[in-house]
Amino acid sequence: MAQQHDRILILDFGSQVTQLIARRLREAGVYCEIWPFNAAPESRIAAFAPRGIILSGGPASTTEAQSPRAPDHVFTLGLPVLGICYGQQAMCLQLGGSVEGHDHREFGRAFVDVVEDSALTQGVWAKGAREQVWMSHGDRVTRLPDGFRTVATSDGAPYAITADEARRFFGVQFHPEVVHTPHGAALLRNFAHAICGCRGDWTMAAYRAEMVEKIRRQVGKGRVVCGLSGGVDSSVAAVLLHEAIGDQLTCIYVDHGLMRANESEQVVATFRDRFNIRLVHRDASDLFLGQLSGITDPEAKRKVIGRLFIEVFEEEQAKLGGADFLAQGTLYPDVIESVSATGGPSVTIKSHHNVGGLPAGMRMQLVEPLRELFKDEVRILGRELDIPEAIVGRHPFPGPGLAIRIPGEVTREKADLLRRVDTVFLEEIRGAGLYDAIWQAFAVLLPVRTVGVMGDGRTYDQACALRAVTSTDGMTAEFYPFDMGFLGRVANRIVNEVRGVNRVTYDITSKPPGTIEWE
Repeated sequence: MAQQHDRILILDFGSQVTQLIARRLREAGVYCEIWPFNAAPESRIAAFAPRGIILSGGPASTTEAQSPRAPDHVFTLGLPVLGICYGQQAMCLQLGGSVEGHDHREFGRAFVDVVEDSALTQGVWAKGAREQVWMSHGDRVTRLPDGFRTVATSDGAPYAITADEARRFFGVQFHPEVVHTPHGAALLRNFAHAICGCRGDWTMAAYRAEMVEKIRRQVGKGRVVCGLSGGVDSSVAAVLLHEAIGDQLTCIYVDHGLMRANESEQVVATFRDRFNIRLVHRDASDLFLGQLSGITDPEAKRKVIGRLFIEVFEEEQAKLGGADFLAQGTLYPDVIESVSATGGPSVTIKSHHNVGGLPAGMRMQLVEPLRELFKDEVRILGRELDIPEAIVGRHPFPGPGLAIRIPGEVTREKADLLRRVDTVFLEEIRGAGLYDAIWQAFAVLLPVRTVGVMGDGRTYDQACALRAVTSTDGMTAEFYPFDMGFLGRVANRIVNEVRGVNRVTYDITSKPPGTIEWE
């Protein structure tokens, strides 16, 4: 798909922030892919035809005998190479330098002193400057390979930036991909544009046009079904598919009765009326809520909802007379994490249902028009496709819906109660102009009753918790620091307007150690 674009290859040694390297490059208009370090034979790299290679950080130590190494041919292809943290250490060790453990480790904010100019720092950091970076290392390079020189130093890393200009090999001990290195994105842009010669022509407008053509070639005259959830990913996938193949696409929206207030109506109105997409709307709320009766374990709830969704989807798909293709909103992070789980060095965080293939018995081919994109790129594409901001900018919402925001048994009454609480909370957030500053905000209906006083009477009603977090990728999160006046207004509205709730709490747990959702 991206063969006509200049591209960078990122070899992953298992850093939890490797995806951020790719995101920074994409922001600079450069297409890139992440491969496990041990899945890059020379023939595959040649077929990919990158303009340069980046070696990521990782949790291992190069001082250990069995620690990962870059394929030796990476250094003989004549391509620019940038090693980051572990990647710098591996490169220096493999080219004849030395790496040792050291008592002076660096974690978090640090400063580098720029002692020489280089192509990597040109226009970003000048000789003599002292610049903030983000470090995360115990080992450090102690002797450079032949041909390398020192560009910058830090208290814990005598070779914080190194360069072999003749071979276009560069190394940094810090992490330029994280926001805590303020000018890190500019350094990565220098590597991609100035050193590798990438044109920066990776845009969502280009992706849209190219993907429309690819979908048409793949689908031909076949019929496609798409499971529509109303979330960002499936919505953008559906509109892009419709632009490509029109009425060959049918979307199936399974309403499990656990959406937020008015969301089902919004989905139907947007896709059936605004975009004129063929849409099957199946209200299966009685089925889902009936089979959730008596179930309290979170994983059991997820499994029931997942199983029923597939069953209902298959029923509706069969009514259509079958289809040739199934469209999914698989994103690039899903692909990366699933690959790492089977062969890469990263610690497996989660598996992804979108990547594992089709449900047993479904004889269709997959269409995954978003498979090369990150979440922020999907939102940009959605705006390019003129999808309403209410959908494109929507906070993440879990597949099981409100079921995992109701600890304990799920009932229709509890879901209705939680919907009313959630509506008040989100109304106040939007009214304060805070919605876009928050990654995710929602309410949780607690399996707790508390004593209260309303008027002259005693109440014994439900308690709820409010949750709002900031994040860039959902991997880590901090609670949103509302002022107490705002929280007081929200709590006052909830206890006055939502009969059945008499106590409101605010969750100030960060991730880690907590998770964003409660279940």
